[in-house]
Amino acid sequence: MTAKTRIVLSSDHADIKLRQTIAAHVAGLGYEVEDIGPMTSESTPYPQHGEAAARRVASGDCDLGIIVCGTGQGIMMAANKVKGIRCGVCSDTFSARMIRQHNNANMLSIGARVIGEGLVLDIVDAFLSAEFEGGRHATRVDMITAIEG
Repeated sequence: MTAKTRIVLSSDHADIKLRQTIAAHVAGLGYEVEDIGPMTSESTPYPQHGEAAARRVASGDCDLGIIVCGTGQGIMMAANKVKGIRCGVCSDTFSARMIRQHNNANMLSIGARVIGEGLVLDIVDAFLSAEFEGGRHATRVDMITAIEG
């Protein structure tokens, strides 16, 4: 990805600080960041934030997305409801690389209550630095893309 790659970030209300830390880190790597998450701790439902970020990626407004909730699971499920989104929850760097290299994931989901900030930033780095390998993996991604609800 180039320095002009746009990355959208969102989270629910419980994870604002971590999302902002990720946003600053990603911006520091030279990516353009669009943070659309809530700015106050007032309760807000994670599905709307997962969907909003996913729609920005699916429309092409942003190239990649990073979303955060307590476990990463719920917000990931909401994002994956949007056609064209391939989002995975990662708690380790190997998985973060593989969802990009083998599944051509365009979104990463993180569980803020599952892992700490240092590991989160390593996971983000692994996700952003990996590239889709294509080849035999492209056939499988095409199969995922063809599945309709």
